[in-house]
Amino acid sequence: MLHTTPGLIDAIRARFAHVDTCPFQGPRVFFENAGGALTLKSVVETSARFAAIPDNQGRDNVASHALIDIINTAKADLSVFMNAPTGQFFAGESGTELLFRMIRTACVNAPKGSKVIGSSIEHPASRSAARRWADIAGLDYVEVPHNDDTGLVTADAYRAAMTPDVSVATILHASPVTGMGMDVAAIAKVIRSVSPDCFIIVDGIQHAAHGQVDIDSYGVDGYAISPYKVFSRHGYGIAWISGRLTALPHDQLIDAPADGWEFGTRDTGSYAAMSDVVGYFDWLGAQVSEVSDRRARIEAAGRAIHTYETHLTNAMINGTGNLPGLRDMDHVHILAGADNPAREGLVSIVVRDVPSAEVVSRLNEQGIRTHIRKADHYSGNVLNPLGLSDCIRISLCHYNTEQEVAQLLAAVNEMAP
Repeated sequence: MLHTTPGLIDAIRARFAHVDTCPFQGPRVFFENAGGALTLKSVVETSARFAAIPDNQGRDNVASHALIDIINTAKADLSVFMNAPTGQFFAGESGTELLFRMIRTACVNAPKGSKVIGSSIEHPASRSAARRWADIAGLDYVEVPHNDDTGLVTADAYRAAMTPDVSVATILHASPVTGMGMDVAAIAKVIRSVSPDCFIIVDGIQHAAHGQVDIDSYGVDGYAISPYKVFSRHGYGIAWISGRLTALPHDQLIDAPADGWEFGTRDTGSYAAMSDVVGYFDWLGAQVSEVSDRRARIEAAGRAIHTYETHLTNAMINGTGNLPGLRDMDHVHILAGADNPAREGLVSIVVRDVPSAEVVSRLNEQGIRTHIRKADHYSGNVLNPLGLSDCIRISLCHYNTEQEVAQLLAAVNEMAP
């Protein structure tokens, strides 16, 4: 594990900006990673360097040619990182915008009267897009219910709702509310077994930072991530689409190349920053394995990240040192259960007799950054069935430490009535 290799956690933390201090608050523990992960220092440097370059792609000059090479290198890096040997990558406004665009394209090209299927656990980025464009395109929307107790939707749940006339499907890879990861490959396999030509689009925004992505094994047509949640920065999203989704009629300029999906001139620095992210996973994989193949190193990094984050969430739930875990605190309730193997670096709780907003505020006063999730248009689909108006989301990444977990446990334990 990462923490059993001497000096490795310190080396990891040294690569991130503001790992233990906030420029506005001072010293703090960052448990708000689901809202946006810490940024690699290399990404900060790369972004500043490219922000100063006046040239754009598509011109006949040395700088323009260099920018095109950098973008192509980044796309090749993403192909290795996400194991997508076919299809194409492109950048957009955000992960949400890219999900809307992929889902819209699939829906408006679907046979009239066919169906769109998705699940009740999904983030509104995909649920809203699917419902809106199903309605506009004259398609029926089918919602697969998730399990309130586990915070999961399963392949069996999709199977029960599938029919051969389903032409578009959406899948959430990991929930930013429950923290649970879905078995995308199993769900996609069930969908294809009933409707082989269905277009399947995945929201990978919450999952990407917590374990490797393996698009080639999923059998899907679209996958979106938000780089600011996987150690890059705000301001753009990255999507992968299959060859057959690429070929569908879609929004583009008149007489533009048929396979083009980007609008306008993209920021070369955003692509270059993704190369920094892939390079970081490659570096980490070399610290935890002796494999020489780049993809194998990235896979090793993903396994190490998942194992270590499970160690941290287990410490949070079961306790560490002489501190009781969240499950042992009578005033704390853990969403989706204390023993849930699908958990990906996130624990959501409610504290009895203390409003969630007050819990977040009191933790903030002690330098511990968490976040409230409310039963609104973002999280109501998960919280309302549980009878909850809100909860406290504690989300971590592999640069967090067991000592930081202990600080959190001590603070929450003090909130007992």
